[in-house]
Amino acid sequence: MESHLFTTFLVAITLLTLTPGVDTLVTIRNSARGGWKDGCATSTGICCGLFLHATVSALGISVILLQSANAFQFLKLIGAGYLIWLGFTSLRGIVQGDSVFRLPDTGSRPFVIWRSLREGFLSNALNPKTALFYMAFLPQFIDPQGNALMQSLWLAAIHFVIAMLWQCSLALVVNSARHWLQSQPVSIGLNALSGSVLIYLGTRLALTEN
Repeated sequence: MESHLFTTFLVAITLLTLTPGVDTLVTIRNSARGGWKDGCATSTGICCGLFLHATVSALGISVILLQSANAFQFLKLIGAGYLIWLGFTSLRGIVQGDSVFRLPDTGSRPFVIWRSLREGFLSNALNPKTALFYMAFLPQFIDPQGNALMQSLWLAAIHFVIAMLWQCSLALVVNSARHWLQSQPVSIGLNALSGSVLIYLGTRLALTEN
């Protein structure tokens, strides 16, 4: 992968990891339930699900490559459009006043590692938005001449590390940081930053010629 594409991937995947979603909320919920161990185990299960999506995505990409190079390019354009749509969605959250995090009062419960791993994995594996994201996003950074599966798994491994660092950090500080994360200025700032950068990245990828 060329250096500018790799940098684009790192920036995009980091922003998307930091953007609150189902996986982030499950990690925070379980951290509030059973402490940082619960949150970190949940994060491990979530991140293992990334490899499932990467494999499914790679198989789909391989089929498309066998059919037509134009179809592969069309898939990349869809992915770029998807990033732009995510950016507009994030900016729309500012107008609608969506909260960054909505934490339930779960109370304290004993930590059971298998329960946490299972909840995390199923949260990610059964999330259609994650499957759509991987199918649309990864082709932007796949070399059609290389092994699509190995490249997809490698990109998923990078995502795994970034997501684990973020989610485990949330698990460690959830009790002290949740009120700060829920504050309106932080919510607006995160939505504005992530939305603007995602729109820029999507537009740049759409205009890039291979």
